[in-house]
Amino acid sequence: MDNGEIEGSDDNEFPSSQRRGRKYRAVVAHDNDRAVLEMSSLDPGSSSVSSFPNRDNSLEKIKVSTQPKMGSDAREGSFPTHGGVNGSQGESKLELFGFDSLVNILGLKSMTGEQVLAPSSPRDGQDVSTALERPKTMGVKLGTMMGVFVPCLQNILGIIYYIRFSWIVGMAGIGGSLLLVTFCGSCTFLTAISLSAIATNGAMKGGGPYYLIGRALGPEVGVSIGLCFFLGTAVAGALYVLGAVETFLNAVPSAGLFRETVTKINGTAAAATISSPNLHDLQIYGIIVTIILCFIVFGGVKMINRVAPAFLLPVLFSVFCIFVGIVSAGKDHPATGITGWSLETLKDNWSSDYQTTNNAGIPDSEGNIYWNFNALVGLFFPAVTGIMAGSNRSASLKDTQRSIPVGTLAATLTTSGLYLFSVLLFGAFATREKLLTDRLLTATVAWPFPAIVYIGIILSTLGAALQSLTGAPRLLAAIANDDILPVLNYFKVADGSEPHLATLFTAFICAACVIIGNLDLITPTVTMFFLLCYAGVNLSCFLLDLLDAPSWRPRWKFHHWSLSLLGALLCIVIMFLISWSFTVVSLALASLIYYYVIIRGKAGDWGDGFKSAYFQLALRSLRSLGANQVHPKNWYPIPLIFCRPWGKLPENVPCHPKLADFANCMKKKGRGMSIFVSILDGDYNECAEDAKAACKQLNTYIDYKRCEGVAEIVVAPSMSDGFRNIVQTMGLGNLKPNIVVMRYPEIWRRENLTEIPATFVGIINDCIVANKAVVIVKGLDEWPNEFQRQYGTIDLYWIVRDGGLMLLLSQLLLTKESFESCKIQVFCIAEEDSNAEELKADVKKFLYDLRMQAEVIVITMKTWDVQVEGGVGAQQDESLEAFTGAERRIASCLAEMKEKAQREGTPLMADGKPVVVNEQQVEKFLYTTLKLNSTILRYSRMSAVVLVSLPPPPVNHPAYFYMEYMDLLVENVPRLLIVRGYRRDVVTLFT
Repeated sequence: MDNGEIEGSDDNEFPSSQRRGRKYRAVVAHDNDRAVLEMSSLDPGSSSVSSFPNRDNSLEKIKVSTQPKMGSDAREGSFPTHGGVNGSQGESKLELFGFDSLVNILGLKSMTGEQVLAPSSPRDGQDVSTALERPKTMGVKLGTMMGVFVPCLQNILGIIYYIRFSWIVGMAGIGGSLLLVTFCGSCTFLTAISLSAIATNGAMKGGGPYYLIGRALGPEVGVSIGLCFFLGTAVAGALYVLGAVETFLNAVPSAGLFRETVTKINGTAAAATISSPNLHDLQIYGIIVTIILCFIVFGGVKMINRVAPAFLLPVLFSVFCIFVGIVSAGKDHPATGITGWSLETLKDNWSSDYQTTNNAGIPDSEGNIYWNFNALVGLFFPAVTGIMAGSNRSASLKDTQRSIPVGTLAATLTTSGLYLFSVLLFGAFATREKLLTDRLLTATVAWPFPAIVYIGIILSTLGAALQSLTGAPRLLAAIANDDILPVLNYFKVADGSEPHLATLFTAFICAACVIIGNLDLITPTVTMFFLLCYAGVNLSCFLLDLLDAPSWRPRWKFHHWSLSLLGALLCIVIMFLISWSFTVVSLALASLIYYYVIIRGKAGDWGDGFKSAYFQLALRSLRSLGANQVHPKNWYPIPLIFCRPWGKLPENVPCHPKLADFANCMKKKGRGMSIFVSILDGDYNECAEDAKAACKQLNTYIDYKRCEGVAEIVVAPSMSDGFRNIVQTMGLGNLKPNIVVMRYPEIWRRENLTEIPATFVGIINDCIVANKAVVIVKGLDEWPNEFQRQYGTIDLYWIVRDGGLMLLLSQLLLTKESFESCKIQVFCIAEEDSNAEELKADVKKFLYDLRMQAEVIVITMKTWDVQVEGGVGAQQDESLEAFTGAERRIASCLAEMKEKAQREGTPLMADGKPVVVNEQQVEKFLYTTLKLNSTILRYSRMSAVVLVSLPPPPVNHPAYFYMEYMDLLVENVPRLLIVRGYRRDVVTLFT
């Protein structure tokens, strides 16, 4: 890259105007003048070569500013206008920082008002750009009162308060009702605190709690809980519709199409009868109301927002009339069962009176529903839900960081206080029989006439139903727009558009629940879904607060992870108190959605809390491991796979395919991690972007090969320098790679690659110095994949002590399907005149203690004999031919080295350094490798794989000689692993 040119590393990070190779003039100050570096854009069409023919001529002119410029654009500290860096005119006052591409994006563009959109949900295969996003400007923004407090109050204060609250007081008693309200209110209050903390930790998009949970706990958890919350909201719409219809039919009995249901109190003939609307009337009117509300919702959210305040005013007025009626009850025209405020009535109603009722809630000794505290929790909890109404409107708020916490908590505390006060009022002015039998006691006592309460109930429930039918489709559309589940693509909508198809689907669910017609059977279902959502919000805050990542900086300071954990536990406890069967079903449904998202969903990274948890867990684990030597019982192979091949690979394949297969063979049941590394020749400043692209390609290939590992690309001037850097710095603590795996360079003689011997020997020496084990694979092209089953034996030629690495590798191979039918043979190479039988017994005892089954064969050097008949002689003829060829080549190379040294008058040199060659020692090395190769060919020609100890490179021997030794060792062996251990035991005899 030219010195005067700045180009973006990723096209996605820069607008089109900056992806044309934007160039900037560099300036230098004159002496005695205060220089101000000023940056301006050159002609986009000019070439960087023509503009800067060389580095010295790039400094064309010296531009000096000796006076401050006047005007708004020239004031010191002012921000540049649109034409500064990003346009063709104007100047940057950020001086030197203007040359930084990050400042160019994050600083200048955001300051000039240009919008830089950030991806909402990054996907695999897409680049993630660092960008800022500002909320779109809207005509009207709502404050705390109308944007959060009023919607929350309208959703919380609803049908349960009017037609079920007095009945709950009669059933649970005043004491039980106070406990019930406190218990449920504490759950929503703690959830509101958690919601406030998450909502003030950054900008919010559409989706409400789904957006918060998904960004905190990940897309899988977010989608599963979000869909459950959508179902709960849709079913809640049916709850509100049934409440409105039931209230209407009680107020106007003549409107019923079918005969009313008459129920006797307590099942006695002398008792009074109670009339309730017919189930078919509830179903017919409920479906009609649902259709009408659906048409209203199709009119758009603007219409709903205009009429929403009109729904709340009658509700507040009706509550006022109820209180006035209770205060004046029993004075002028006392009704049956209404005693007015009485201390005696309060004492009578203090304790609970749980009993059986029919489906309509009327006490009946022959009823099929028994009510207790747990059941009342399920019935009452919908009366405290609705705290998410403000967060659902985050895009319409002036200040989400202030409005959501203040408005939500204020609505929660207001309604909880109202419920607690109402418990005392209802419990002190009417008898228990009246509380249990008059389902609309609030209308009975309302001042001045019951119609006010009927109107208030109908308007409040219809308003809440409208909010449900409005919020649920937008929640579903938000989930679909995140493109996690392809099955939800039908519900996608463009920004600013109405989710018509999602609205129809929501209306269908609502109508299906309306057909059920039983309010008391629907409320537990709604309760479970809402509690599941609240538990997700609390767990999100708990995780974020406990991890305390640098990005966790909520403006709402009154929170703690213990409160969030308590709120989540309360949610779970309430779920099981209501019904363990409903709880199991809801959790099973969420789990099914979760696993469906994992299997069918698209991957996404939202920076969720689990990623932070994994990171901190890794750090804690790394610190707990320490820097001490790992015990052999806890030793895991961490192979460093050297991907750069000794030869060419097919196009777009960054690693030899069989290297990934072999890396999987070094793991037991997939446990362990592999590090795939490759070296890119060149200068880092010039090749950094190429390295990133190569690393991304290698990561993709690793995933394709289903190999657990990570990819790293190192830029270095040469392969030797790059590997030396890798072996010194790769890994952290005890998670550093402990085995270097690479391919044997079989092509070096065929391709006449003279630089390979020095590089190969240098890599082995670096591994020895760094105390890394080495596994060199010969015959990599013939290595089997997971579907190619092998038969025969795995033969180990155990020559030197390697800490048990060769034995462990053979056992790991047996755990793979391709080698599970093989058997292990251990060949111990003994010196002459050694006790072979004693050595065999010792090795067998050692293998028995290691729980390894293998056949032990001891071979002494004197068993090798040139004069053998039959097939063995033919095999030795092959080895002898390779032996004579190696002798001839080494003698020729040595003669050239001596001739060059005599001609130049220098010591014997090879690979750029002096060497000492003992010809007798060279012959001994060749003779030893020849004998070992002949032994391998004699006993293991048909083996599935052969493992042999790697001889270290002799000191002061040319690398070319060592390659000759190695070629002679591997000659005619089809599949061979050359293994060198390190100064640590990897197996142990003890428990």
